[in-house]
Amino acid sequence: MADPAREAVTIPVDGVELEGDLAVPEGANGLVAFAHGSGSSRKSPRNTFVADVLGEHGLGTLLFDLLTEAEDREYETRFDVDLLTERLLAATDWLREDERTRDLTLGYFGSSTGAAAALRAAADRGDGVGAVVSRGGRVDLAADRLADVTAPTLFLVGGADTQVLELNRDALEQLSCTKELTVIEGAGHLFEGEGELEAVAEHAAEWFETYLS
Repeated sequence: MADPAREAVTIPVDGVELEGDLAVPEGANGLVAFAHGSGSSRKSPRNTFVADVLGEHGLGTLLFDLLTEAEDREYETRFDVDLLTERLLAATDWLREDERTRDLTLGYFGSSTGAAAALRAAADRGDGVGAVVSRGGRVDLAADRLADVTAPTLFLVGGADTQVLELNRDALEQLSCTKELTVIEGAGHLFEGEGELEAVAEHAAEWFETYLS
């Protein structure tokens, strides 16, 4: 299935406007909202690549900035997981109201600190979220909400990203939902080696296809 052209969207929240790129293939079998890591944006080449692969699998995607440009310049704001979670929940509400996306089962794809926001948002919304995938996620930053996550959750971690891998193994034990930890052997935190990001995208697509369709 061909990936549709992304449409620029604006999500109003808390007196600011967040910029996003929405793509919804015809007959989409689910929708994935991306929560990127600190210092990243909707233009992240890694998340854009994953979004393209999800689109090829018939999944809609929303890439959006969790922070405004001014907020993103503040180091403390970048790591304010509560704020990132609030923004993801606001985007979720927007998706639930928009006629293009309101009938699609929603999933979250979170990277680094964005994964903590995805897990916290999933815990908040319960059955309103169909699946979560974390790529190199700082899932420890959602430790106090992990037991509340009900959505099937996949952790993807590089085998050479040893500290984050250990954090993910600890977090996996705290989840009571359907869960899985997949290690991309030899990969570091950014999955920059040959075939590593492709593996991430395919694992994510398979997980979302299974639980959002």
